[in-house]
Amino acid sequence: MTISIDIIVSAFAIGFAGSLHCLGMCGPLALSLPISHNNNFSRITGAALYNTGRILSYTILGIVFGSLGGLIIAPVWQSSLSLALGFIILFYLVIPKRYFHFSAANKINKPFLLLRRHLGNLFHSKKQSSVFVIGLLNGFLPCGLVYLALSSSVIAASSLHGGAFMLFFGLGTFPAMFAIVVLGNYLNQSIRLRLRKAVPVLLFFMATILVLRGMGLGIPFLSPSFTHVSTVAASCR
Repeated sequence: MTISIDIIVSAFAIGFAGSLHCLGMCGPLALSLPISHNNNFSRITGAALYNTGRILSYTILGIVFGSLGGLIIAPVWQSSLSLALGFIILFYLVIPKRYFHFSAANKINKPFLLLRRHLGNLFHSKKQSSVFVIGLLNGFLPCGLVYLALSSSVIAASSLHGGAFMLFFGLGTFPAMFAIVVLGNYLNQSIRLRLRKAVPVLLFFMATILVLRGMGLGIPFLSPSFTHVSTVAASCR
């Protein structure tokens, strides 16, 4: 049961590029952690605990979704699904956003209200363990970037590969999210807004990777042969 270097590199690259999205969307939450921002040790410890919890939840989700993918996705479908996801993202980028507003959105978000409420209570705690739990719960909040990464975990069709993909995806986001907690006082609102404007570029980058991976061109790290990937994934079940 080995983890392909292609999975490690592509997952880390997506996470690192996705840091722009993380800074814009999760920045306010990270800046509000119940830690002393006037104490260097407190900021560093809090940043480490918060991000450890966040990455742990990503890994758990990757294991679950990778396992589900192994049950429902035949290896011959993996390349087609990767291509389909990539083209769906590209389609989303060019279609006016008014067509993507659904009346059922509020109903979909209801299960997360309790999670948000519990998160709010934790922000009043002064315990370091609360910072870890905030990170853990934050990983389960709705996030388009995480959903896109999870789609790759499903395509991996293996609990090992799905978990590894999300682990290294999380590690890719670690530098930026660690920095925002430690150096958050220097990252003002205007900078975060500029970062959010870079999200379409990020989506295009991820869509391109999914399309290339689906094509199985045999390019190491970028577009590995799906015959090899499917054989490795099958051996991990």
